[in-house]
Amino acid sequence: MLWQGALGAVGDEHHVEWTVDEDIVWGTNAGPASSAGPTLSQDGDRIVFQGRLSLTEDGAAFLDLGGTSILFDLAGPSLPEGADGSWIEVRVGRGHVRVWPYRL
Repeated sequence: MLWQGALGAVGDEHHVEWTVDEDIVWGTNAGPASSAGPTLSQDGDRIVFQGRLSLTEDGAAFLDLGGTSILFDLAGPSLPEGADGSWIEVRVGRGHVRVWPYRL
C-alpha cells in the first residue's frame, strides 16, 4: 500500500481516498467472505478488503467497507448470481493500492 501524501504525525487522524488498480477476478483474487462485516487487513504481500459488493450498470463494482466505498473494475469470469449485495473478500497486491489524503 502506497501513501500518496505528506506524512503527518504518528497517531494523527487522516481522511483518505482509496485507489486500487487491480481488477476483481472471481475465483482468483475474489470470493465469498467467510463472515459478514467489513475488514481491512494484510496477508503477506496482499491487502485484504472485505465488504459488501454493489455492482454498477457499466461493469464496475463498489466494495462498501463500513461506509467507505472503494471502486473496482471487474475482469475474468462473470460473478456468480447473488454476488451483488453479498459480503466478499478481495485480495490485491499491496503495490496496487494507493491511499490519498484529503481534508474535509
